[in-house]
Amino acid sequence: MTKRIALFLATNLAIILVLTAFIQIFGIDRWLAAQGVGNYTGLLVLATIFGMGGSFISLAISKWMAKRMMGVRIIEQPRDSAEQWLVSTVQRQARQAGIGMPEVGVFDSPVMNAFATGMSKNNALVAVSTGLLHNMDRDGVEAVLGHEVSHIANGDMITMGLLQGVLNTFVIFFAHVLARILMRDERGGGLAYFGVVIALELVFGLIASIIVAWYSRYREFHADAGGAHLAGRRKMVLALQSLQKTYGESDMPKEMAAFGISGRLGQGFAKLFATHPPLAERIAALESGGR
Repeated sequence: MTKRIALFLATNLAIILVLTAFIQIFGIDRWLAAQGVGNYTGLLVLATIFGMGGSFISLAISKWMAKRMMGVRIIEQPRDSAEQWLVSTVQRQARQAGIGMPEVGVFDSPVMNAFATGMSKNNALVAVSTGLLHNMDRDGVEAVLGHEVSHIANGDMITMGLLQGVLNTFVIFFAHVLARILMRDERGGGLAYFGVVIALELVFGLIASIIVAWYSRYREFHADAGGAHLAGRRKMVLALQSLQKTYGESDMPKEMAAFGISGRLGQGFAKLFATHPPLAERIAALESGGR
């Protein structure tokens, strides 16, 4: 599931910056204050509306963006037995998991990877790389598909949207509050103030990204457990062991880094932004029956 979170995060951050510019240019927060809504009360209302709104706009377009960014070819009519097996396997697992049938697609990449995305459990997409299909046996691919279907069934994207929306709210609110303190401007206004707000949003946005990355790592264990339930624990372990050949590599755009089954791994401080836990930890959790 690597390719998808970075896309979500980058889209989300871009939306926040655009909405911040909108608030500043049209003076919406100052207008609220003039209407008798307290400066910080009005700011908090705006931060909540735009923070949650930006997150859910990102969520709403996540499937469309994933298709565009990754060049996913949706399997509408299977071309061969392999594609027929792929569709029927996802169909069976979706039925087991109690979700609607996702769209199934393939994207061209030599790296073994797969991702799931979508705004709801009944409106989702599961896509696999050509590298996964060519380099992993069907037992392993079945487990990977189970992992992705589990992400959908667990409602991970919805939870991610809610988490990001709350974090967005704090990013926008505290960036404006601190900018007003630093600039000694109770209402906020002017080009210098706007520049300070943007700089603070970028800083607070990095902190928010660390929290989102932690949640992404946490949910990988649950998706692995779901894959083990749908395809079998042995198959899930073998699939993760197969991924060791290319794990940590990804030719997915940075914007989608958190949504592939194989994700980028950081070193040192960069570990805080890693979207996936080390494979050894994931395999150990499965073998112990934990998480």
